[in-house]
Amino acid sequence: MEDQREALRKIITTLAVKNEETQTFIYSLKQMLLNVEANSAKVQEDLEAEFQSLMSVLEELKESMLMKIKQDRASRTYELQNQLAACTRALESSEELLETANQTLQAADSEDFPQAAKQIKDGVTMAPAFRLSLKAKVSDNMSHLMVDFAQERQMLQTLKFLPVPSAPIIDLAESLVADNCVTLVWRMPDEDSKIDHYVLEYRRTNFEGPPRLKEDHPWMVVEGIRHTEHTLTGLKFDMKYMNFRVKACNKAVSGEFSEPVTLETPAFMFRLDGSTSHQNLRVEDLSVEWDAMGGKVQDIKAREKDKGRTASPVNSPARGTPSPKRMSSGRGGRDRFTAESYTVLGDTLIDGGEHYWEVRFEPDSKAFGLGVAYRSLGRFEQLGKTAASWCLHANNWLQASFTAKHANKVKVLDSPVPDCLGVHCDFHQGFLSFYNARTKQLLHTFKAKFTQPLLPAFTVWCGSFQVTTGLQVPSAVRCLQKRGSATSSSNTSLT
Repeated sequence: MEDQREALRKIITTLAVKNEETQTFIYSLKQMLLNVEANSAKVQEDLEAEFQSLMSVLEELKESMLMKIKQDRASRTYELQNQLAACTRALESSEELLETANQTLQAADSEDFPQAAKQIKDGVTMAPAFRLSLKAKVSDNMSHLMVDFAQERQMLQTLKFLPVPSAPIIDLAESLVADNCVTLVWRMPDEDSKIDHYVLEYRRTNFEGPPRLKEDHPWMVVEGIRHTEHTLTGLKFDMKYMNFRVKACNKAVSGEFSEPVTLETPAFMFRLDGSTSHQNLRVEDLSVEWDAMGGKVQDIKAREKDKGRTASPVNSPARGTPSPKRMSSGRGGRDRFTAESYTVLGDTLIDGGEHYWEVRFEPDSKAFGLGVAYRSLGRFEQLGKTAASWCLHANNWLQASFTAKHANKVKVLDSPVPDCLGVHCDFHQGFLSFYNARTKQLLHTFKAKFTQPLLPAFTVWCGSFQVTTGLQVPSAVRCLQKRGSATSSSNTSLT
């Protein structure tokens, strides 16, 4: 009996749920009916407005063409009337001259005839009829102002409602990734699609191939594109790839997105490894600030650890998929710089290829340097003073200087210190070049045979700096490097 009651309750519950779903659906249908009425009225109003606009254009065109006919008629009438008046006056003058000549001939005697004949001759010679052109100045044909709207009429007869635009097709062969910019080019499969604008969406990813449904990074949107190409500038390539898709929109509706494409965005991405820094450097991801009290604070922390406090290792703040070249972030004694080696290293090894990054130092920093170093750089060694490092060094303390250093050899650079410096490392070719990041002026080039993987290296005393990574090798820098590889440069004396 109880089982029957339970089964009946389930049936009743199911029916109640179904009734609620049906009521919700009925409400939705009623709302859709109201929407159909409202939307149909709106599109009818828009259609009437479009035809009224078209009629207005035709009326304006008609008035303009009628005015052209009137102006041409007035011009021709004026010319012909002037010519007619001139001919009429000439004819009247000739008739008067003929009558006078006849009267003179009849009345003149033999003695007066020579003089009378001369007067008649002079009058005939000067008659206006001899100066007239007997050809009309303009024609009476105005057929050049006739119109034939057969093609236009046929075009108007084919007018129809706007279709949903087709999905664009992205042209990978014409698209370009360079200088931290992406130029995307696409085309429409049909020509007569009355496209008003395009919408481009893109996002960064570490995955090659088609975009994944579940991605941490959302799509970024660029709207109102009027042409079939667009360039995204000022990008930071901190992931390996970018996904792109485009859709076309007319005045009424937008179409489907194109088949998405994935473009590789190669660039050198690293962060500063806090485990390698001098105690007086406060490191935060890609920025460093000199901290005179840093060493004392670290000593206090070390004593706290000795008292039994445990702490997890400080991990590198790398995001996304870790690179196999990224160095372990555990703080090791030999990696920590000390004494006057106020140095910090990057966390990603350079063992091949070309890489580029930029550094901006605060102008009031008393001393700073930037370059590359082997992992084996000693904790007491300063950049450029051993064979394990290459750098540019600027000193604003006491006596200003700007030098290139390697293996304790120094070359003074005859150039002002830029506010932002670019570093270009070509590992296999053995070039390490420094540039003014803004003007791409070459400051110095080291030519070396690198025998170990390199790490970006930085030093600062009484100041701060900011590193920009995720940058591609600029085209201007690559061209200068190729030129420098072909000819020996005067800036390669330090090796």
